[in-house]
Amino acid sequence: MSSAPSRSSSDPVSRALDAATTAIVEAITALSATNPVVLIDGRSGAGKTSLARALVARWPLAGRVQLVALDSLYPGWDGLADGVDLARDQILVPHARGLVGVWQRWDWDAAAPAEAHAVDPSLPLVVEGAGILTPVTARLSDVRVWVDSPAPSRKARALRRDGDAYRPYWERWARQEDAHITRDQPSRLATHVFAVP
Repeated sequence: MSSAPSRSSSDPVSRALDAATTAIVEAITALSATNPVVLIDGRSGAGKTSLARALVARWPLAGRVQLVALDSLYPGWDGLADGVDLARDQILVPHARGLVGVWQRWDWDAAAPAEAHAVDPSLPLVVEGAGILTPVTARLSDVRVWVDSPAPSRKARALRRDGDAYRPYWERWARQEDAHITRDQPSRLATHVFAVP
């Protein structure tokens, strides 16, 4: 699972993501915090990864910002909830307590945990991925984003991005997203909701 290909600035998706990035940058600037936490949630193919990367590229504060994609934590195609739990326990809770967080990348090819990564609590943090916005994680973050996009657009983008490797799992993953949306109501927890065509 990787980021979507770059688009021209005349593309409506690019315009929507640019406007979303600008709004988040303004929200971060208004916080007056040195290490804010931004969560970006949305269904597969909605534009989360592209938005997160654009935000990091335009980060308004001095110094480095950390970006963690849940695609690197989900333990396989049935692991949406488990990946979110790992992010909460190993990244967000330590960051909130001023402790170094350590998480392990999931190796999708080997179907096993891989190398470990550290998260510095003194630095800002962006975590993006389906399922990340829950009542618990909301309390551990400063800016909370829900990215909404129509199912046909999302599916076309996701399959163009990941190809046939994702096709057999689309519905299986979508059921986990449905459960998250029903249980956690992430759009209600969000400080910002953005529509991407």
